[in-house]
Amino acid sequence: MPGTSRDLTRLRTAITAFFALDGFLFAGWVVRIPAIKHQTGASAGDLGLALLGVSAGAVLTMTLTGRLCRRYGSHRVTVVCAVLLSLSVALPPLTHSVLALGAVLLIFGAAYGGINVAFNSAAVDLVTALRRPIMPSFHAAFSLGGMVGAGLGGLVAGSLSPTLHLAGLAVVGLLVTAVAAPTLLRHEPPSAPTRLRHEPPSTPAPAPSAPETSRRPRGRTRGLVIVFGLIAGCTAYGEGAMADWGALHLEQDLDASSGVAALGYACFALAMTIGRLSGTALLERLGHGRTVVAGGATAAAGMLLGSLAPSLWAALLGFAVTGLGLANLFPVAVERAGTLAGPSGVATASTFGYGGMLLGPPAIGFMADWLSLPVALTSVAVLAAIATLIGVATRRAVPN
Repeated sequence: MPGTSRDLTRLRTAITAFFALDGFLFAGWVVRIPAIKHQTGASAGDLGLALLGVSAGAVLTMTLTGRLCRRYGSHRVTVVCAVLLSLSVALPPLTHSVLALGAVLLIFGAAYGGINVAFNSAAVDLVTALRRPIMPSFHAAFSLGGMVGAGLGGLVAGSLSPTLHLAGLAVVGLLVTAVAAPTLLRHEPPSAPTRLRHEPPSTPAPAPSAPETSRRPRGRTRGLVIVFGLIAGCTAYGEGAMADWGALHLEQDLDASSGVAALGYACFALAMTIGRLSGTALLERLGHGRTVVAGGATAAAGMLLGSLAPSLWAALLGFAVTGLGLANLFPVAVERAGTLAGPSGVATASTFGYGGMLLGPPAIGFMADWLSLPVALTSVAVLAAIATLIGVATRRAVPN
């Protein structure tokens, strides 16, 4: 078990590396979806069914991963899932049918869901040990990894085949795992708060962490875990909606060119990354409850502007404000659920979050058919407002 500030710093660096790697590999796969669609000869509907493999694999694995973390430790499970994720990202270009693609994406999704639960569980334990709210910094690493992975994918798409590109990502993933894994495997997850010499005495501390085997959600605790899962789901709904519908709204409803429309999600993602990089300072100043309330209210206002603004630049501003508001809601929700119930809490919150991300795009599509796309996008603001109300109701439920 790490017992010195140097050990904890090394552990933080290693966990951060796995967060960044996860975002990097996932984004690298996403940018090659069009090429793999062409390679397999899949129709849009067939591709949609195959892509459900990622979602199904992730959701089915998350609860199981929580149990594995309790039994074997989140550090070991993180390393195993990182190896599986790195290997599986190279498989999609090797398929030549929709059925085969769906099968390998089920494996990829299982690894993706598993590593998300495992490294979030490891991060929650480290947050408790450090007695500082550093959870947003890990999710900022995921966002930065995704931006690098997407940017690199765009640069090499014209010169490298999907097979070579994703094989290269697999090699990078295995190398990062080889470098970061020894630190995780040498140390058991810290289970008790450790005050560092440089930490101010006034820093609020989470409740002492119980051993992982005993932190199972029961009674009122289970209810609170579900509540934090709902916050995660509301947040992820907005992320999924912005990724799939933001650019179309700008192009279709505000007459933006395709290049300018692409700036919509870029503004959102960049603002979210900045928000997460500053999340620790925000949490130390406001605490978890106020951060959720402020973030949810900001996101609701930003999305109302982004969806209903009559001008392009006002909509882009709204997208950026939405990203800032949503930035820290998911990290806070996962941390609070993990503080309450260990890996089981992380698994529950992550499953709700992933469910929200899956629900967002099709729900907005249906509402856009019934009403209009701008009106459908206001549902993001509605759910952000619901997260705000939940934050108000639960401010005293879990110690800051």
